[in-house]
Amino acid sequence: MKLRLAPQSLGGRTALVLILALMAVQTAGLGIHALDRVDLQRYAQAREMVSRSFGVWRTAVLSPPFARGRMVAELDLPDGMTAEISDQPVVRPGMPPPPLSAMRLFRLEQMVVAAGPPPPRYREEPPPPPPRHREEPRERMLMGEAPSRLARALERLRPREVLVAANGPFGFLASLQTPDGDWLNLRAELPPPRPWHSETFLAAFLVMTVAAIALILWAVARLTKPARVLAEAAERLGRDVNAPPLDEKGPSEIATAAHAFNTMAGRIRRFVADRTQMLAAIGHDLRTPITRLRLRAEFLDDDEQRRKMLSDLDEMEAMIAATLAFARDEAAHEPAAAVDLAALCRTVADEATDSHPDIAERIDYQGPERLVLRARPVALKRALVNLVRNALNYGGAARLSLSQPQGGMVRLTIEDDGPGIPENEMENVFQPFRRLETSRNRETGGTGLGLPIARNILRAHGGDVVLRNRAGVGLTAVVTLPA
Repeated sequence: MKLRLAPQSLGGRTALVLILALMAVQTAGLGIHALDRVDLQRYAQAREMVSRSFGVWRTAVLSPPFARGRMVAELDLPDGMTAEISDQPVVRPGMPPPPLSAMRLFRLEQMVVAAGPPPPRYREEPPPPPPRHREEPRERMLMGEAPSRLARALERLRPREVLVAANGPFGFLASLQTPDGDWLNLRAELPPPRPWHSETFLAAFLVMTVAAIALILWAVARLTKPARVLAEAAERLGRDVNAPPLDEKGPSEIATAAHAFNTMAGRIRRFVADRTQMLAAIGHDLRTPITRLRLRAEFLDDDEQRRKMLSDLDEMEAMIAATLAFARDEAAHEPAAAVDLAALCRTVADEATDSHPDIAERIDYQGPERLVLRARPVALKRALVNLVRNALNYGGAARLSLSQPQGGMVRLTIEDDGPGIPENEMENVFQPFRRLETSRNRETGGTGLGLPIARNILRAHGGDVVLRNRAGVGLTAVVTLPA
Protein backbone atom coordinates (compact mmCIF):
# COMPACT_ATOMS: atom_id res chain seq x y z
CA MET A 1 0.00 0.00 0.00
CA LYS A 2 1.46 3.33 -1.08
CA LEU A 3 1.70 5.88 1.70
CA ARG A 4 0.57 9.32 0.63
CA LEU A 5 1.99 12.06 2.80
CA ALA A 6 0.89 15.01 0.68
CA PRO A 7 -2.80 15.95 0.91
CA GLN A 8 -4.88 15.24 -2.18
CA SER A 9 -7.17 18.28 -2.06
CA LEU A 10 -6.29 21.69 -3.47
CA GLY A 11 -7.01 23.35 -0.15
CA GLY A 12 -4.83 20.88 1.75
CA ARG A 13 -1.89 21.34 -0.62
CA THR A 14 -2.21 25.12 -0.56
CA ALA A 15 -2.38 25.14 3.23
CA LEU A 16 0.63 22.79 3.42
CA VAL A 17 2.73 25.04 1.15
CA LEU A 18 1.78 28.16 3.12
CA ILE A 19 2.46 26.51 6.47
CA LEU A 20 5.85 25.26 5.26
CA ALA A 21 6.65 28.75 3.99
CA LEU A 22 5.59 30.18 7.35
CA MET A 23 7.81 27.67 9.14
CA ALA A 24 10.76 28.62 6.92
CA VAL A 25 10.23 32.34 7.57
CA GLN A 26 9.78 31.72 11.29
CA THR A 27 12.94 29.62 11.40
CA ALA A 28 14.92 32.35 9.64
CA GLY A 29 13.45 34.98 11.97
CA LEU A 30 14.27 32.87 15.03
CA GLY A 31 17.82 32.42 13.77
CA ILE A 32 18.30 36.17 13.27
CA HIS A 33 16.75 36.87 16.66
CA ALA A 34 18.94 34.25 18.34
CA LEU A 35 22.14 35.63 16.81
CA ASP A 36 21.23 39.18 17.79
CA ARG A 37 20.29 38.09 21.31
CA VAL A 38 23.56 36.15 21.67
CA ASP A 39 25.53 39.24 20.67
CA LEU A 40 23.64 41.38 23.16
CA GLN A 41 24.13 38.83 25.94
CA ARG A 42 27.86 38.61 25.25
CA TYR A 43 28.19 42.39 25.14
CA ALA A 44 26.34 42.82 28.44
CA GLN A 45 28.26 40.00 30.15
CA ALA A 46 31.59 41.31 28.91
CA ARG A 47 30.83 44.81 30.16
CA GLU A 48 29.86 43.43 33.55
CA MET A 49 33.06 41.37 33.78
CA VAL A 50 35.20 44.36 32.85
CA SER A 51 33.46 46.53 35.42
CA ARG A 52 33.80 43.88 38.11
CA SER A 53 37.47 43.37 37.19
CA PHE A 54 38.23 47.00 38.02
CA GLY A 55 36.23 46.63 41.21
CA VAL A 56 38.21 43.56 42.20
CA TRP A 57 41.48 45.39 41.48
CA ARG A 58 40.40 48.36 43.56
CA THR A 59 39.48 46.05 46.44
CA ALA A 60 42.83 44.26 46.18
CA VAL A 61 44.83 47.50 46.14
CA LEU A 62 42.97 49.23 48.96
CA SER A 63 42.90 46.16 51.23
CA PRO A 64 45.71 45.52 53.73
CA PRO A 65 48.07 42.77 52.58
CA PHE A 66 47.17 40.35 55.38
CA ALA A 67 43.41 40.51 54.49
CA ARG A 68 43.69 40.97 50.73
CA GLY A 69 43.24 37.32 49.77
CA ARG A 70 40.23 36.81 52.01
CA MET A 71 38.48 39.97 50.85
CA VAL A 72 38.98 39.11 47.17
CA ALA A 73 37.72 35.57 47.72
CA GLU A 74 34.57 36.85 49.39
CA LEU A 75 33.61 39.06 46.44
CA ASP A 76 30.44 38.14 44.56
CA LEU A 77 31.53 37.69 40.94
CA PRO A 78 29.44 36.91 37.88
CA ASP A 79 29.30 33.43 36.34
CA GLY A 80 32.42 32.53 34.43
CA MET A 81 34.73 34.86 36.38
CA THR A 82 37.14 34.05 39.22
CA ALA A 83 39.74 36.12 41.10
CA GLU A 84 42.55 35.16 43.50
CA ILE A 85 45.62 36.68 45.13
CA SER A 86 48.89 34.83 44.51
CA ASP A 87 52.58 35.48 44.59
CA GLN A 88 52.92 34.25 41.00
CA PRO A 89 51.05 35.40 37.87
CA VAL A 90 48.74 32.95 36.18
CA VAL A 91 49.82 34.27 32.77
CA ARG A 92 53.10 32.63 31.81
CA PRO A 93 55.50 33.64 29.09
CA GLY A 94 54.68 32.01 25.77
CA MET A 95 50.93 31.84 26.32
CA PRO A 96 48.97 33.07 23.28
CA PRO A 97 47.53 36.56 23.50
CA PRO A 98 43.75 37.04 23.46
CA PRO A 99 42.18 37.17 20.01
CA LEU A 100 41.28 40.53 18.59
CA SER A 101 37.56 39.86 19.09
CA ALA A 102 38.12 39.24 22.82
CA MET A 103 40.33 42.34 23.09
CA ARG A 104 37.54 44.47 21.66
CA LEU A 105 34.76 42.72 23.55
CA PHE A 106 36.42 43.06 26.98
CA ARG A 107 38.32 46.29 26.17
CA LEU A 108 41.54 44.71 27.38
CA GLU A 109 43.55 47.52 25.84
CA GLN A 110 42.35 49.78 28.67
CA MET A 111 43.70 47.30 31.20
CA VAL A 112 47.06 47.19 29.44
CA VAL A 113 47.22 50.97 29.06
CA ALA A 114 46.50 51.32 32.79
CA ALA A 115 49.88 49.73 33.50
CA GLY A 116 51.80 52.30 31.42
CA PRO A 117 54.23 54.87 32.74
CA PRO A 118 53.02 56.83 35.76
CA PRO A 119 51.56 60.22 35.12
CA PRO A 120 53.84 63.23 35.58
CA ARG A 121 54.12 64.48 39.12
CA TYR A 122 52.88 67.91 39.93
CA ARG A 123 55.60 70.32 41.04
CA GLU A 124 55.43 71.13 44.73
CA GLU A 125 54.67 74.82 45.15
CA PRO A 126 56.36 76.66 48.01
CA PRO A 127 54.14 77.33 50.96
CA PRO A 128 52.02 80.32 50.23
CA PRO A 129 52.05 83.33 52.47
CA PRO A 130 49.68 83.39 55.38
CA PRO A 131 46.11 83.88 54.34
CA ARG A 132 44.91 87.41 54.28
CA HIS A 133 41.22 86.54 54.11
CA ARG A 134 38.95 83.53 54.16
CA GLU A 135 39.11 82.63 50.48
CA GLU A 136 42.88 81.91 50.35
CA PRO A 137 42.82 78.38 51.88
CA ARG A 138 40.20 77.29 49.32
CA GLU A 139 42.21 78.71 46.46
CA ARG A 140 45.35 76.99 47.68
CA MET A 141 43.53 73.64 47.88
CA LEU A 142 42.16 73.97 44.36
CA MET A 143 45.40 75.18 42.84
CA GLY A 144 47.97 73.03 44.63
CA GLU A 145 46.89 70.33 47.07
CA ALA A 146 44.13 68.69 45.02
CA PRO A 147 46.36 67.78 42.06
CA SER A 148 48.93 66.27 44.39
CA ARG A 149 46.36 64.06 46.14
CA LEU A 150 44.82 62.97 42.80
CA ALA A 151 48.24 62.08 41.45
CA ARG A 152 49.10 60.04 44.50
CA ALA A 153 45.74 58.21 44.35
CA LEU A 154 46.13 57.41 40.67
CA GLU A 155 49.67 56.20 41.18
CA ARG A 156 48.56 53.94 44.02
CA LEU A 157 45.77 52.35 41.91
CA ARG A 158 48.01 51.84 38.90
CA PRO A 159 49.26 48.20 38.58
CA ARG A 160 52.98 47.77 38.33
CA GLU A 161 52.57 45.21 35.55
CA VAL A 162 49.68 43.71 33.56
CA LEU A 163 49.86 40.37 31.75
CA VAL A 164 46.99 39.08 29.57
CA ALA A 165 46.52 35.83 27.67
CA ALA A 166 43.81 33.95 25.80
CA ASN A 167 41.21 31.86 27.62
CA GLY A 168 39.09 30.42 24.82
CA PRO A 169 37.45 32.41 22.03
CA PHE A 170 35.33 34.44 24.46
CA GLY A 171 37.51 34.84 27.56
CA PHE A 172 40.85 36.05 28.91
CA LEU A 173 43.44 35.51 31.64
CA ALA A 174 44.86 38.58 33.36
CA SER A 175 47.54 39.01 36.03
CA LEU A 176 47.88 42.43 37.64
CA GLN A 177 50.75 43.16 40.06
CA THR A 178 49.95 45.28 43.07
CA PRO A 179 52.33 48.01 44.24
CA ASP A 180 53.61 45.76 47.03
CA GLY A 181 54.36 42.83 44.71
CA ASP A 182 51.33 40.50 45.00
CA TRP A 183 49.53 39.32 41.89
CA LEU A 184 45.80 39.51 41.26
CA ASN A 185 44.92 36.69 38.85
CA LEU A 186 41.65 37.02 36.93
CA ARG A 187 40.04 34.25 34.88
CA ALA A 188 37.08 35.27 32.72
CA GLU A 189 35.11 33.20 30.20
CA LEU A 190 31.66 34.03 28.97
CA PRO A 191 29.05 31.40 29.91
CA PRO A 192 27.12 29.64 27.11
CA PRO A 193 24.54 32.01 25.60
CA ARG A 194 20.85 31.35 26.28
CA PRO A 195 18.88 33.02 23.48
CA TRP A 196 15.63 31.25 24.49
CA HIS A 197 15.86 31.90 28.20
CA SER A 198 12.81 34.18 28.12
CA GLU A 199 9.69 32.04 28.62
CA THR A 200 7.47 35.00 27.71
CA PHE A 201 9.06 35.24 24.29
CA LEU A 202 8.59 31.54 23.55
CA ALA A 203 4.96 31.65 24.69
CA ALA A 204 4.29 34.73 22.55
CA PHE A 205 6.02 33.13 19.59
CA LEU A 206 3.95 29.95 19.98
CA VAL A 207 0.70 31.93 20.18
CA MET A 208 1.70 33.92 17.12
CA THR A 209 2.51 30.76 15.16
CA VAL A 210 -0.76 29.06 16.09
CA ALA A 211 -2.70 32.20 15.15
CA ALA A 212 -0.90 32.39 11.80
CA ILE A 213 -1.63 28.73 11.04
CA ALA A 214 -5.29 29.19 11.98
CA LEU A 215 -5.49 32.25 9.72
CA ILE A 216 -3.90 30.28 6.88
CA LEU A 217 -6.37 27.42 7.27
CA TRP A 218 -9.32 29.83 7.41
CA ALA A 219 -8.13 31.78 4.36
CA VAL A 220 -7.47 28.62 2.33
CA ALA A 221 -10.86 27.16 3.24
CA ARG A 222 -12.54 30.41 2.24
CA LEU A 223 -10.63 30.67 -1.05
CA THR A 224 -11.21 27.04 -2.04
CA LYS A 225 -14.89 26.99 -1.05
CA PRO A 226 -16.03 28.09 -4.56
CA ALA A 227 -14.16 25.10 -6.03
CA ARG A 228 -15.99 22.74 -3.66
CA VAL A 229 -19.30 24.39 -4.48
CA LEU A 230 -18.58 24.01 -8.20
CA ALA A 231 -17.69 20.33 -7.74
CA GLU A 232 -20.88 19.71 -5.76
CA ALA A 233 -22.93 21.49 -8.44
CA ALA A 234 -21.33 19.32 -11.14
CA GLU A 235 -22.18 16.21 -9.09
CA ARG A 236 -25.79 17.35 -8.73
CA LEU A 237 -25.98 18.09 -12.44
CA GLY A 238 -24.75 14.57 -13.19
CA ARG A 239 -27.59 13.18 -11.10
CA ASP A 240 -30.29 15.62 -12.13
CA VAL A 241 -30.14 17.89 -15.18
CA ASN A 242 -32.79 20.08 -13.55
CA ALA A 243 -30.59 20.88 -10.55
CA PRO A 244 -30.73 24.53 -9.41
CA PRO A 245 -28.12 26.90 -10.90
CA LEU A 246 -25.16 28.34 -9.03
CA ASP A 247 -25.15 31.81 -7.50
CA GLU A 248 -23.10 34.09 -9.72
CA LYS A 249 -21.61 36.04 -6.82
CA GLY A 250 -18.20 36.62 -5.34
CA PRO A 251 -14.92 37.63 -7.03
CA SER A 252 -14.88 38.14 -10.77
CA GLU A 253 -13.15 34.82 -11.47
CA ILE A 254 -15.66 32.88 -9.36
CA ALA A 255 -18.62 34.71 -10.90
CA THR A 256 -17.29 34.01 -14.40
CA ALA A 257 -16.84 30.29 -13.62
CA ALA A 258 -20.35 30.09 -12.13
CA HIS A 259 -21.85 31.84 -15.17
CA ALA A 260 -20.02 29.44 -17.54
CA PHE A 261 -21.25 26.45 -15.52
CA ASN A 262 -24.85 27.70 -15.53
CA THR A 263 -24.64 28.28 -19.29
CA MET A 264 -23.34 24.73 -19.81
CA ALA A 265 -26.07 23.28 -17.60
CA GLY A 266 -28.72 25.20 -19.55
CA ARG A 267 -27.42 23.84 -22.83
CA ILE A 268 -27.45 20.29 -21.46
CA ARG A 269 -31.05 20.71 -20.28
CA ARG A 270 -32.10 22.03 -23.69
CA PHE A 271 -30.33 19.14 -25.42
CA VAL A 272 -32.04 16.56 -23.20
CA ALA A 273 -35.41 18.26 -23.66
CA ASP A 274 -35.00 18.41 -27.44
CA ARG A 275 -33.98 14.75 -27.59
CA THR A 276 -36.91 13.70 -25.42
CA GLN A 277 -39.32 15.74 -27.49
CA MET A 278 -37.95 14.30 -30.72
CA LEU A 279 -38.18 10.71 -29.46
CA ALA A 280 -41.68 11.34 -28.14
CA ALA A 281 -42.71 12.64 -31.55
CA ILE A 282 -41.14 9.65 -33.28
CA GLY A 283 -42.90 7.27 -30.89
CA HIS A 284 -46.21 9.02 -31.45
CA ASP A 285 -45.80 8.92 -35.21
CA LEU A 286 -44.82 5.23 -35.15
CA ARG A 287 -47.86 4.25 -33.13
CA THR A 288 -50.18 5.43 -35.92
CA PRO A 289 -48.85 3.05 -38.63
CA ILE A 290 -48.55 0.26 -36.06
CA THR A 291 -52.23 0.72 -35.23
CA ARG A 292 -53.14 0.61 -38.94
CA LEU A 293 -51.07 -2.56 -39.42
CA ARG A 294 -52.77 -4.11 -36.43
CA LEU A 295 -56.22 -3.37 -37.94
CA ARG A 296 -55.22 -4.82 -41.28
CA ALA A 297 -53.78 -7.90 -39.62
CA GLU A 298 -57.18 -8.58 -38.07
CA PHE A 299 -58.67 -9.08 -41.52
CA LEU A 300 -56.18 -11.75 -42.60
CA ASP A 301 -57.78 -15.11 -43.30
CA ASP A 302 -54.70 -17.11 -42.38
CA ASP A 303 -54.78 -17.49 -38.61
CA GLU A 304 -51.10 -18.42 -38.38
CA GLN A 305 -49.97 -15.39 -40.36
CA ARG A 306 -52.31 -13.14 -38.35
CA ARG A 307 -50.88 -14.43 -35.10
CA LYS A 308 -47.27 -13.88 -36.19
CA MET A 309 -47.98 -10.39 -37.49
CA LEU A 310 -49.75 -9.35 -34.30
CA SER A 311 -46.87 -10.75 -32.25
CA ASP A 312 -44.37 -8.71 -34.27
CA LEU A 313 -46.49 -5.60 -33.84
CA ASP A 314 -46.70 -6.16 -30.09
CA GLU A 315 -42.94 -6.49 -29.94
CA MET A 316 -42.46 -3.32 -31.95
CA GLU A 317 -44.83 -1.42 -29.69
CA ALA A 318 -43.07 -2.69 -26.58
CA MET A 319 -39.72 -1.65 -28.01
CA ILE A 320 -41.02 1.83 -28.79
CA ALA A 321 -42.46 2.22 -25.29
CA ALA A 322 -39.21 1.03 -23.70
CA THR A 323 -37.17 3.35 -25.91
CA LEU A 324 -39.29 6.33 -24.92
CA ALA A 325 -39.02 5.44 -21.25
CA PHE A 326 -35.26 5.04 -21.54
CA ALA A 327 -34.85 8.40 -23.33
CA ARG A 328 -37.19 10.46 -21.21
CA ASP A 329 -36.35 8.90 -17.84
CA GLU A 330 -39.50 10.35 -16.39
CA ALA A 331 -38.43 9.46 -12.88
CA ALA A 332 -35.71 12.15 -13.04
CA HIS A 333 -38.42 14.75 -12.31
CA GLU A 334 -39.59 12.85 -9.24
CA PRO A 335 -38.68 14.59 -5.94
CA ALA A 336 -36.41 12.77 -3.49
CA ALA A 337 -37.87 11.57 -0.21
CA ALA A 338 -37.04 9.28 2.71
CA VAL A 339 -37.34 5.68 1.52
CA ASP A 340 -37.17 2.50 3.58
CA LEU A 341 -34.92 0.44 1.32
CA ALA A 342 -35.49 -2.74 3.34
CA ALA A 343 -39.27 -2.47 2.95
CA LEU A 344 -38.87 -1.69 -0.75
CA CYS A 345 -36.73 -4.82 -1.25
CA ARG A 346 -39.32 -6.97 0.53
CA THR A 347 -42.06 -5.47 -1.64
CA VAL A 348 -40.17 -6.22 -4.86
CA ALA A 349 -39.47 -9.78 -3.66
CA ASP A 350 -43.13 -10.35 -2.76
CA GLU A 351 -44.31 -9.07 -6.15
CA ALA A 352 -41.79 -11.33 -7.88
CA THR A 353 -43.06 -14.28 -5.85
CA ASP A 354 -46.64 -13.53 -6.88
CA SER A 355 -45.68 -13.37 -10.57
CA HIS A 356 -43.49 -16.52 -10.40
CA PRO A 357 -45.20 -18.92 -7.97
CA ASP A 358 -43.43 -21.90 -9.50
CA ILE A 359 -40.01 -20.71 -8.26
CA ALA A 360 -41.18 -18.93 -5.11
CA GLU A 361 -38.76 -20.90 -2.93
CA ARG A 362 -35.83 -19.33 -4.83
CA ILE A 363 -36.95 -15.77 -4.20
CA ASP A 364 -36.18 -14.33 -0.79
CA TYR A 365 -34.80 -11.33 1.07
CA GLN A 366 -32.19 -11.17 3.82
CA GLY A 367 -31.19 -8.01 5.64
CA PRO A 368 -32.26 -5.47 8.24
CA GLU A 369 -35.90 -4.81 8.99
CA ARG A 370 -35.51 -1.08 8.36
CA LEU A 371 -32.95 1.01 6.49
CA VAL A 372 -33.94 4.54 5.51
CA LEU A 373 -32.21 6.68 2.90
CA ARG A 374 -33.16 9.55 0.60
CA ALA A 375 -34.11 8.51 -2.91
CA ARG A 376 -36.78 8.82 -5.59
CA PRO A 377 -39.12 5.98 -4.63
CA VAL A 378 -40.70 5.18 -8.01
CA ALA A 379 -37.42 5.33 -9.90
CA LEU A 380 -35.57 3.23 -7.33
CA LYS A 381 -38.30 0.59 -7.33
CA ARG A 382 -38.17 0.48 -11.12
CA ALA A 383 -34.40 -0.17 -11.02
CA LEU A 384 -34.78 -2.98 -8.46
CA VAL A 385 -37.67 -4.53 -10.40
CA ASN A 386 -35.55 -4.56 -13.57
CA LEU A 387 -32.67 -6.28 -11.77
CA VAL A 388 -34.91 -8.86 -10.08
CA ARG A 389 -36.77 -9.52 -13.34
CA ASN A 390 -33.46 -9.97 -15.14
CA ALA A 391 -32.31 -12.48 -12.48
CA LEU A 392 -35.59 -14.44 -12.70
CA ASN A 393 -35.76 -14.49 -16.50
CA TYR A 394 -32.16 -15.54 -17.07
CA GLY A 395 -31.09 -17.12 -13.78
CA GLY A 396 -34.22 -18.75 -12.38
CA ALA A 397 -33.72 -17.21 -8.92
CA ALA A 398 -33.50 -13.87 -7.14
CA ARG A 399 -31.98 -13.75 -3.67
CA LEU A 400 -31.75 -10.20 -2.28
CA SER A 401 -29.25 -9.44 0.48
CA LEU A 402 -29.05 -5.97 2.05
CA SER A 403 -26.23 -4.91 4.39
CA GLN A 404 -25.83 -2.02 6.79
CA PRO A 405 -24.07 1.15 5.57
CA GLN A 406 -20.29 1.03 5.49
CA GLY A 407 -18.17 4.02 4.50
CA GLY A 408 -21.30 6.03 3.71
CA MET A 409 -22.58 3.49 1.16
CA VAL A 410 -25.33 0.85 1.28
CA ARG A 411 -24.72 -2.47 -0.49
CA LEU A 412 -27.44 -4.68 -1.99
CA THR A 413 -26.74 -7.94 -3.84
CA ILE A 414 -29.13 -9.87 -6.10
CA GLU A 415 -27.98 -13.44 -6.85
CA ASP A 416 -29.35 -15.85 -9.45
CA ASP A 417 -28.57 -19.44 -10.49
CA GLY A 418 -28.01 -18.81 -14.19
CA PRO A 419 -25.01 -19.68 -16.37
CA GLY A 420 -23.38 -16.27 -15.84
CA ILE A 421 -21.78 -14.19 -18.57
CA PRO A 422 -18.21 -13.91 -19.93
CA GLU A 423 -15.92 -11.54 -18.10
CA ASN A 424 -15.29 -9.44 -21.21
CA GLU A 425 -19.04 -8.83 -21.60
CA MET A 426 -19.67 -7.54 -18.06
CA GLU A 427 -19.93 -3.93 -19.20
CA ASN A 428 -21.38 -4.55 -22.64
CA VAL A 429 -24.67 -5.82 -21.19
CA PHE A 430 -25.33 -2.30 -19.84
CA GLN A 431 -25.46 -0.89 -23.36
CA PRO A 432 -28.96 -0.23 -24.74
CA PHE A 433 -30.49 -3.14 -26.73
CA ARG A 434 -27.46 -5.31 -25.96
CA ARG A 435 -28.34 -9.02 -25.53
CA LEU A 436 -25.96 -11.94 -25.17
CA GLU A 437 -27.66 -14.70 -27.12
CA THR A 438 -25.13 -17.32 -26.05
CA SER A 439 -25.94 -16.86 -22.39
CA ARG A 440 -29.51 -15.49 -22.47
CA ASN A 441 -32.62 -17.20 -23.78
CA ARG A 442 -34.11 -14.95 -26.46
CA GLU A 443 -37.52 -16.57 -26.13
CA THR A 444 -37.92 -15.11 -22.65
CA GLY A 445 -38.58 -11.71 -24.21
CA GLY A 446 -37.25 -8.29 -23.29
CA THR A 447 -35.81 -5.42 -25.29
CA GLY A 448 -32.30 -5.19 -23.83
CA LEU A 449 -33.07 -2.00 -21.86
CA GLY A 450 -33.63 -3.39 -18.36
CA LEU A 451 -30.01 -3.20 -17.19
CA PRO A 452 -29.23 0.18 -18.85
CA ILE A 453 -32.31 1.75 -17.26
CA ALA A 454 -31.41 0.30 -13.84
CA ARG A 455 -27.84 1.61 -14.05
CA ASN A 456 -28.99 5.07 -15.17
CA ILE A 457 -31.40 5.31 -12.25
CA LEU A 458 -28.86 4.11 -9.69
CA ARG A 459 -26.14 6.42 -10.99
CA ALA A 460 -28.61 9.31 -10.88
CA HIS A 461 -28.90 8.52 -7.15
CA GLY A 462 -25.12 8.65 -6.75
CA GLY A 463 -24.72 4.87 -6.73
CA ASP A 464 -23.99 2.17 -9.31
CA VAL A 465 -24.56 -1.45 -10.25
CA VAL A 466 -21.99 -4.00 -11.43
CA LEU A 467 -22.18 -7.67 -12.33
CA ARG A 468 -19.97 -10.45 -10.98
CA ASN A 469 -19.92 -14.15 -11.72
CA ARG A 470 -20.36 -16.36 -8.70
CA ALA A 471 -18.01 -19.18 -7.93
CA GLY A 472 -19.38 -22.25 -9.64
CA VAL A 473 -22.65 -21.04 -11.13
CA GLY A 474 -24.80 -17.95 -11.09
CA LEU A 475 -24.45 -14.21 -11.38
CA THR A 476 -24.52 -11.46 -8.73
CA ALA A 477 -25.68 -7.89 -9.31
CA VAL A 478 -24.03 -5.60 -6.74
CA VAL A 479 -25.95 -2.38 -6.11
CA THR A 480 -24.41 0.50 -4.13
CA LEU A 481 -26.28 3.59 -2.95
CA PRO A 482 -25.25 6.52 -0.74
CA ALA A 483 -26.57 6.15 2.79
